[in-house]
This record gives sequence, C-alpha cells and structure tokens, in this order.
Amino acid sequence: MSNKNKMYCNPINLPYKFQKYKNRKTMHREAADPSIVLYKDKYWLFASMSAGFWVSQDLQSWEYHSSPELPATDYAPDIRVVDNAMYFCASRRIKNCPIYRSEDPIEGKWEKISEPFAFWDPNLFQDDDGRVYLYWGCSNATPINGTEMNKKTMRPIGEKVPLINSDTECRGWEINGENNVIRKRKSLLEVLLGNDPFIEGAWMTKHKRKYYLQYSAPGTQHNVYGDGVFVGESPLGPYEYAKHNPFSYKPGGFIQGAGHGSTFEDKYGNLWHASTMRISINHMFERRIGLFPAGFDEDGILFCNTNFADYPTNIPDYNWNPWKDALRGWMLLSFRKDVKVSSELDNYKKENAVDESIRTFWSAKDNDINPWIEIDLGNESTVNALQINFTEINCYPDENKNFVYGGNLLISKRAIDDKAVNHKYIIEGSLDGHHWKTLIDKTTNKSDVPHDFIILDNPACIRYVRLTSYLMPYGGNAALSGLRVFGRGNGKKPNITKGVKAVMTSKTSAKLSWEKVDNAAGYNVKWGISKNKLYSSWLLYEQTELDLNCLNSGVEYYIAIESFNENGITKGEVMKIEGVKLK
Repeated sequence: MSNKNKMYCNPINLPYKFQKYKNRKTMHREAADPSIVLYKDKYWLFASMSAGFWVSQDLQSWEYHSSPELPATDYAPDIRVVDNAMYFCASRRIKNCPIYRSEDPIEGKWEKISEPFAFWDPNLFQDDDGRVYLYWGCSNATPINGTEMNKKTMRPIGEKVPLINSDTECRGWEINGENNVIRKRKSLLEVLLGNDPFIEGAWMTKHKRKYYLQYSAPGTQHNVYGDGVFVGESPLGPYEYAKHNPFSYKPGGFIQGAGHGSTFEDKYGNLWHASTMRISINHMFERRIGLFPAGFDEDGILFCNTNFADYPTNIPDYNWNPWKDALRGWMLLSFRKDVKVSSELDNYKKENAVDESIRTFWSAKDNDINPWIEIDLGNESTVNALQINFTEINCYPDENKNFVYGGNLLISKRAIDDKAVNHKYIIEGSLDGHHWKTLIDKTTNKSDVPHDFIILDNPACIRYVRLTSYLMPYGGNAALSGLRVFGRGNGKKPNITKGVKAVMTSKTSAKLSWEKVDNAAGYNVKWGISKNKLYSSWLLYEQTELDLNCLNSGVEYYIAIESFNENGITKGEVMKIEGVKLK
C-alpha cells in the first residue's frame, strides 16, 4: 500500500455553503449533484448551490474557488472536457441554459458559447470520434432525453430522443419512499408531486465500445436515492436496462444516499463514482457529497463499492483492486459508548453523537462557555483516526446583509468567503480519564471543516476521547451529529451470522432475517446477481431483519450477511434468496 496516509471518509469534508429559503427561519448547508473530471492533472468538482468549485491534486485535499462569472444558483452543474477545454452548463426550467467554455477556470476565464434551450440536470459527453451529445432530464413525468450537439456552436443537431423512463413495477429501487416504501403524502408539495419517482441526473460513461447511460431515482430526500444504468451500442441508443441495478446504492450506515453522481477515471486508471448523500433534516435539500470506488467487471458490469462506505477509505497512487484495496481496516470504536457532556440542550441529547446517524444531533446549551463532550471507549483501544461531524444549532447569519438572492434561494456571502466561517476545537485522549494528552489541536484553525477527518500521525492507545469546542460558524452552539472514532479494539471479531433466512415477498422485494450475534455491533447485508457478484450492500446497526425492496423482477439474487464489531469483520455464507422471480 504505497499511499500510507492518503484516505478520506464520507461525507467528504468540504466547506458546504449555507443556504436559506425565503420566509424560512432555519438555514441548511448544501452541496449535491457532483460532477468531477480530471483535467490538466487535477480533479475538478462542481456541485449544486456552491457558487464555485473545488480543485484537488489527490482526491483528499480540496481547494475552493469562487466563480462569480458562472450561474451561482442553477442546480446540477455539469462539467465535462471537450477538445481539451472545460465546458460548464447547469439547470433552468424556463430560460434557455447557457453553456460556457474555459481553458483556465481558476482565473475565471469563461466564454459563453450558446444558450440552446431550457434543460434540467444536463450532461455533456464527447465520443471518441469527436462528436458531442447532451443528455438531460429531471421529472416524475418525462424521460431522460438525449441529442447530438454541434460542438462548435453548442446547439442541438436533430430532434431530442427519449432514452430512459421509470418502471416501478419491475424496478423496486425506483419506488418513491424511504426504504422504497410509498408513504402517505403529507405536504401540499408532496401531494402535487405524487408518488412517481423522479428520473434525473444523467451521466454518460463509455467502456469498451459500449455506452453506459446512468440516471438517478427515486428522490434526493430518501435513504435509497441511487444511480442506475442502461447500456447501449450507440450514444442515442437504443438502451437496455442492466441486470445489476442500481449500481450505486447506499441506504444504510452513518449517512445514506448515493444518487445523482458522476463516474470518472483517476490518474492511475481507477474508476470512481461521486454521488449525493442526504441529511434532509433542516431542509429536503440538506445534502452532502460522497465518493466511492467503482469499476467494470470482466462481464462489462458497472459497479460501485459502497461497503462500509462511511469508514476510512484508501486513495491509491497505483492501479488498484477497488474491492480488496479500498478499506483501511480501521473499525468504528465509538458506537453507543458512554458519553459525558458539559451541557445538553433539550431534544439534542448526548447519545446522538454516538448513534451512527448524521440526522440526529447533540448540542450544548446556549450559555455553555466551555462546551465539551467525552466518550468512554470501554477499554484501551488503538485510535488511528477521527471524523468530527459538526452541525449548526442556533446559527443565524444576518440574512439582510450577508445573503444574496438567487431565484427562491439565498446564498451566504460570508460563507462563500471561507475566512469568515471556521471551527476551532481541541481533541484529547486519556487512558484513565484524568491525565490527558492532546491528539488534535485546531484552536487556531481558520477553515470551515464541517466533517473534519483527521488521521493521527501516531496511533494513540487510549480509552477516553474528549472534544472541547472553542468556536462554531457564526457563533452557533457547539453541536455534533457524530464524533466518530476509528481504529482497532483489543478483542475478537464477531462470530459468523447464523440462521439466515431470505424469502421473496413480491417480484421486487425480499424479507431477510438472521439470529443476533452477541458480540456484533452490526451487520453488512450484501446482495447481487450471482455468488461472485455481491456488488450491493446495506450497513445496519443492531437490527436483525431487513425488508429489501430494491430488487429487479426476473432476476435471481444471492446474499451474504457479514457481522462486524470494533475488532473486525466476519464474512457470511453466500446463499440464494428463496422464491420465484416473476417477470
């Protein structure tokens, strides 16, 4: 393993920008719909509602650049390389969408090429023969479309071609609801939108003369938001639904969602998939960016590795095996451990910081001038890394002075200037809870680090971890959605999962159950279309049954259930899901 300390941990630690809808009291951070490309030996990341973009040399450290010359509030920005230049476009419902070109984005040198027509969730693609195509669509009523573009004028050639429609009768993962279960619509907006899934987020990848047209469903606010793929012999089809779908899917774990993304190749020929991950507490569009190893297998099947995808993951500087080389092997040490705090705000309990849910929070009280949180790991453990997931409680910038309007949204001017928003804190470790040593000192930090992931230079053998907060953005309360500690315990791996039952309950659903493993913290449910293609997974804590509603009709499935704890992972036996698959 050559890149010893090149790692990341989802969600990606970016200075997500503050958003606020008109006439709403609450704010939320947001970035979603990521487009990543490799251009001039750098990685370029564009995401919704970011008023700029990020650049990285290594996929680990990202540098933000504002882009006032580009639309700041047009959703789903697309960035692709055409004839050695970067092309940008984004979404507009009514007005024609502009397409920009640049060979020097950092200096802000963008040229508007055209405004061809109105589209939503665009994706440009240049084929090997130099011809250019545009794909777009974001609706629960209309399909993903495609058309060829004149690459000089960036205007369409010929008519648009409908390419992808939803089919919830045969594709369980497209069913619009949490866990792919339709619920009764509560709000007027939900009633108007109905139950049909949103088919959106097109992205094209070519592999060995075949075209892989990717799309998202069923809705960005759900844990099951994922990406599917159709395969064709030409850019405008016809396309055939792939047997392995969705190929990008992360419904469990600390943070869920793996939809509306982009598939790109790194400097070493490895494939990656970047996607949208949801929080959706302060607002439906409260979202983050996730990064996952991806690839094509020997049969040309596009896959995305989301196993333990919010645990420390390696970043290679060689051509790797995305299944065997991805995980560092550091396990979570902090789940459900005893917690002490300096204070506790009503409804934001201390246990929320260690419950492995980014959607629940601990917050200190408003008047706590020395807020701290302490975790007892239970016994001496080897700590290698920590992920500090901050959240915003009672954080209210002056919206009249510090926000700019963009359609129905406001974007914080101060949040665009990263110097105005930062976190200051210190983390200490102890063996006995009385004598402490500093592990991380960010008391002079000047960066916005809402999901700070820190790899310790030297592993710490400790039992207690304490974080003291000195500054939150805009002076908000000290608040965390997760203080996550990674390393290795000093015990044994869990026993193998036994008593596994897997039975089809409909043509797109199966009921799974298994016996509780006493020394397990949780289970990683893996499934796929053959014994050696268990490409999908669902990370669960404590529960011993699962309704798997995301299957495709007419397909035989196999499963395996891994057990895990802070000492490691124990593989499960592979078995076939019982029952007949009806087409």
